[in-house]
Amino acid sequence: MTEPSALRLAELSARRYRWVDRATKLVGVGLIAAGLDAGGGTPAGVAFAALGVALGLATVLIEKQ
Repeated sequence: MTEPSALRLAELSARRYRWVDRATKLVGVGLIAAGLDAGGGTPAGVAFAALGVALGLATVLIEKQ
């Protein structure tokens, strides 16, 4: 994307983007699993799951070069 974007937080090379994307998604899934293990209906479980979803989607705001 060549035009400036108000939502763009960072810009990475394609190779680094792939690694960051994989890492955030894996950690996000791990946090969701931890939330289910803690009890899906408990406040701690919901917090872990919400954090996992947020982390898994974090790379949406990163631009690839």
